[in-house]
Amino acid sequence: MAGMTELPSLDDVREEYEFLESDDRYRLLIELGHGLEDMPDALKTDATLVRGCSAAVWVYPTKTDDGRLHFLADSNAAITKGIIALVLLTVQDRTADEILATNIEGGLASFDLKNQLSSNRTQGIPNMIALIRKTAERYS
Repeated sequence: MAGMTELPSLDDVREEYEFLESDDRYRLLIELGHGLEDMPDALKTDATLVRGCSAAVWVYPTKTDDGRLHFLADSNAAITKGIIALVLLTVQDRTADEILATNIEGGLASFDLKNQLSSNRTQGIPNMIALIRKTAERYS
């Protein structure tokens, strides 16, 4: 896709993450966030804002021609962008049914984000996951 750095697989990120000290984990997440596709400012509206996040988080779903869901997402906080990228690695460019069958929380569990980051950085994650699931239900 245009404007998107090829994001690594979740497994690759997890492998690297597990070897790192917490400062380097921060850096890894921030780098991951830099890899997110640019989200046009016009899409950053109240309608795409995820509630309950300490930072502003926007998620905008699109559907590809072959029926896969592709999410544009952004945040005004670098570390939050990294977490978003991590969540998107579990669901990006999959079909609605595949997303509904994905254990997103399970995929993220080994990153142990709650212990890595302050709770206000992670409190929006369930809301973002819920939003992704609702979107997938709408399209399935």
